[in-house]
Amino acid sequence: MATSPTHPPRSANELRSAFSGFFASRGHTAVPSASLIPHDPTLMFTVAGMVPFKPYFMGDEVAPYQRAVTVQKCVRAGGKHNDLDEVGRTKRHLVFFEMLGNFSFGDYFKSDAIPWSWELVTEVFGFDGDRLWITVHESDDEAEAMWHEQVGVPMERIQRLGDKDNFWQAGDTGPCGPCSEIHVDLRGPAERAAVDGATLVNNDDPQVIEIWNLVFMQFERKANGSLVTLPAQHVDTGMGFERLARAVVGASSNYDTEVFKPYLRKLEALSGLTYGE
Repeated sequence: MATSPTHPPRSANELRSAFSGFFASRGHTAVPSASLIPHDPTLMFTVAGMVPFKPYFMGDEVAPYQRAVTVQKCVRAGGKHNDLDEVGRTKRHLVFFEMLGNFSFGDYFKSDAIPWSWELVTEVFGFDGDRLWITVHESDDEAEAMWHEQVGVPMERIQRLGDKDNFWQAGDTGPCGPCSEIHVDLRGPAERAAVDGATLVNNDDPQVIEIWNLVFMQFERKANGSLVTLPAQHVDTGMGFERLARAVVGASSNYDTEVFKPYLRKLEALSGLTYGE
């Protein structure tokens, strides 16, 4: 469904640069990673790329730029986003990780965010469109239509899911909205022929994984659980950098990538043990 690049980025630095450069060329300001300790009393750590921009989403402050792109350091070790129980049990969860994100503060919305994301993953990162699956919120007719009619994703590769999977918010309160996720099927041809990937999306399969979440910030969640429409519509996306590094090379684990290999080699030298044995 798309032409793969001749030389797609592969190394960690190439991937970061390719993501930032793609959005910088589309009018986004490259913003350095903020501290892991947020200026937000509702969060212990920076759990997502949107956390430093929360005042802009809420309308409490005016953003100094309408569009931003970041490679944000994150920690998830408690609260709503707690991956501690999954670390070491899966090949894709981490406590500390980097999140690639592009953001719109009352500027563009779904009609730009969706086709840009597809262009980046297929034409820059080189993913085969036939290995990608899209999820949208069950109420989001607009996003589904854009994926199918604007981008050309077949309807059978788009799934509509509920709040648990496709409605995102950083904490129990604050900015939130429906989201679209991009999942990639890393299984081999025989496995894909044997089992339909549609049944494995968001089903904890280690080889069919989410790599990018596009959040359409439209609401604020109040303490009583109610939703209030925000003063403007925003875009907040988050791509797990280590998952991306794994997926572009077809590795079986986040740890089998250039991101972690230097540390593993050092640990092997210090311990006299061999990783994988």
